[in-house]
Amino acid sequence: MKKNLIILGTGFGAYSLIKSLPSDLYQVTVISPRNYFLFTPLLPSTTVGTIEFRSIIEPIRHSAKYLTYLQAFAERIDTTNKTIGCRSAILDEEFEVKYDVLVIAVGASNNTFGIEGVKEHAVFLKELDDARILRRKILDNFELAALPTIPVEERHRLLHTVVVGGGPTGVEFAAELSDFLEDELTYTYPQLISSSSLTIVEAGKQLLNLFDEKLSLYAGQLFSRRKIRVMTNTVVKKVSRNKLFLNNNSELDFGLLVWSTGNTSNPFIQKLPFEKDRNGRILTDSNLLIKGLEDIYAIGDCATPSDFSQPATAQVAMQEGKYLATVFKKKATHSSFKPKPFLWQNFGMLAYIGDNKALADLPQTKSSGFGTWIFWRSAYLTKLVSLKNKVQVLYDWLKASIFGRDVSRF
Repeated sequence: MKKNLIILGTGFGAYSLIKSLPSDLYQVTVISPRNYFLFTPLLPSTTVGTIEFRSIIEPIRHSAKYLTYLQAFAERIDTTNKTIGCRSAILDEEFEVKYDVLVIAVGASNNTFGIEGVKEHAVFLKELDDARILRRKILDNFELAALPTIPVEERHRLLHTVVVGGGPTGVEFAAELSDFLEDELTYTYPQLISSSSLTIVEAGKQLLNLFDEKLSLYAGQLFSRRKIRVMTNTVVKKVSRNKLFLNNNSELDFGLLVWSTGNTSNPFIQKLPFEKDRNGRILTDSNLLIKGLEDIYAIGDCATPSDFSQPATAQVAMQEGKYLATVFKKKATHSSFKPKPFLWQNFGMLAYIGDNKALADLPQTKSSGFGTWIFWRSAYLTKLVSLKNKVQVLYDWLKASIFGRDVSRF
């Protein structure tokens, strides 16, 4: 009789496991409030219309014919009776699901560091809904600024976008927005473009601090030439409706605040009685089993092995998913199988920095510029999970290059 394998989440780790697992070995159920896989590396491109929203998602029900999907939130785990308490994401209805093997791959939440006003006044960039809000808010601000009754100072505030966080997501959003400003919005709102501005606030000493220092410097120099203000060694103390209060006692007025300062554990993970690290991630052994348990695994941004440190990135989550698929396949056919420890492989990092230029920090080489941008696009195109996604993204890129990005507000 097949064991019940329950997978919580539809991110990179969960999706990689689903796609790599043979269909005839387990009774697989996926539980998540999101019924699609989202290719997050291209999410910043959707905020300005370089890529359309549906081009980077894949319905989870289409990922494998053998799985059962339940659109719900997991709220508790009973390890004694091997049940998961769930609540429907559509109706306020609770139910339980039994498991034999459980994989927790629920990701992480946006880290606000407890700063006052962030949740109320900032926009995050982690989900498709966030990108949709940003896309509309950018155009809303330009349309408001175009009204004849708007004072000059208010116009400058409305058209000032502040990005907090100089990591890959914040940098790529700033790059995409800068392209949008220089290309489509300069043509659409010629009388307003001189009043627009873009600022990046970073607590560290440089942008993209996980990248090679020369590449980070290159990104900073390009941003300077493109009149993107970069404030390093700057910490946000408080956020109000239209104002950012900084640790150097200065203030920034903004029309749009984008918060991209990394991850923290989500409420579900915080409630679980498992041992965690100082960042709130579940601690696992070298086989990705939660410490002290034999049938519950944790992968992706919500977990980390206790014996070594690994980054919370998509490539690590994908490798973990494939590793578990191999482990589960072997265990289903060989009950005495003892897996080798999981070891992640660093394939490097990529980042788009605007003006058809990108950075590549790879184990083999470090590069930047137009050629790297071609490589960046090629790499992500090949990593998209379906032929449909590949065709749609390629079409979106071609359409944007010929006709420009759409500036309709809807």
